[in-house]
Amino acid sequence: MQLWVGLGNPGPQYAMHRHNAGFMAADTIAEVHGFGPVQKKFQGWLQDGRIGGERILLLKPATFMNESGRSVTEALRFYKLGTEALTVFHDELDLAPFKVKVKQGGGTAGHNGLRSIDKHLGPDPSTGLRGAFRRVRIGIGHP
Repeated sequence: MQLWVGLGNPGPQYAMHRHNAGFMAADTIAEVHGFGPVQKKFQGWLQDGRIGGERILLLKPATFMNESGRSVTEALRFYKLGTEALTVFHDELDLAPFKVKVKQGGGTAGHNGLRSIDKHLGPDPSTGLRGAFRRVRIGIGHP
């Protein structure tokens, strides 16, 4: 089982904002792969589905970006998952629009959502490192 998190800000005024690229990615994954109905859980919206035989929990925190870590840690604890099961989809200013890169671990690069997740998770118990989760960086470019 894996927890995939799409970062964004809640509310219709942010729906198509470029900083909501993580929410848009989560919605697309759920639609393309026929995920189940949305459930309100863990201070967010959760959908359950399968990709390639693997169970995927898809979470969009309903908190604002800078508080995303609360929602993510609640879900990880409930399902007894470690950071190796966590993938976060987020907007990336330093990548050209629509370019996508996958990264394992690393810093927050000033991203408030990643900073919140890192803060709430703390260091990985097995390695002592912070931020030891996968990120899918979705390029939005600089304005």
